[in-house]
Amino acid sequence: MAPQSVDRESTAIRAGKRGGQEAYRRFRTNVAVETKGEPDSVIGPSDAVTEADRAAQRTVVEKIREAHPDDPVVGEESDTLKTLPEKGIVWLIDPIDGTYNYIRGLKHWATSVAVVEDASPKIAVNSIPAMDDVYVATQDVVERNGTPITVSDRRRPEAATIAPVVIPPFGERASYAGGIGQIVEKFGNNRRFGSAQVTLSLVASGAIEGTIATINPHPWDTVAGAYLVEMAGGTVTDIHGDPWSHDSQGIVASNGHVHEKLVDAGATMLENENDNS
Repeated sequence: MAPQSVDRESTAIRAGKRGGQEAYRRFRTNVAVETKGEPDSVIGPSDAVTEADRAAQRTVVEKIREAHPDDPVVGEESDTLKTLPEKGIVWLIDPIDGTYNYIRGLKHWATSVAVVEDASPKIAVNSIPAMDDVYVATQDVVERNGTPITVSDRRRPEAATIAPVVIPPFGERASYAGGIGQIVEKFGNNRRFGSAQVTLSLVASGAIEGTIATINPHPWDTVAGAYLVEMAGGTVTDIHGDPWSHDSQGIVASNGHVHEKLVDAGATMLENENDNS
């Protein structure tokens, strides 16, 4: 690996850890919560923001710019770009993926940092400080807390656990409910963790077999985790089973063995959405 890549790798790990620590300092304290939409809309992870989000993002951005002042940064909160350039090296960050979990005192949230070159991820760090886990993927390694990880080898859908991500807004969930029914019927178990980056990290580590979303997540919600899954030996596609990129329709990530079945479930979910549109 080129020295510059190693330097960005160490920067990404340091930034992810420090940003996660900054958020964790405020975890389960009386952090003020603001809504991004209507006052009563705090029902999903995209509807709320806290000072912890902003503090964690400031910390991550500071660490990046100390080492790479000219690199562009794309992120969820203020003072960063909001779209991912197709060319060049770009940092992609989410200070707290799973803010709704965070404000409710639940541990499934992550500080996510990725380095993307020409829209293709090269380095990914998902720091989950409340669970004392740091996931790292590079072109050479994929590990959790310094130990190599790999996706699950479970092959039978009835033995698989699937965790959907990205719930639609309240009042628009008829097709989502139908999709959950597909997962319940076709797979052995289901979970919902409330953070796409945490969920994708769990797929990469083999803790669960797959995840699915028909809605387009933001790139900072998925790119790092998708790279973790791929480097851990898994499969990542769009909802149709075609190659995935940050601007694809939906995401399906799995251990590979149950992927076709999960894409089939996604097709039914899309049919339900079209029927309800």
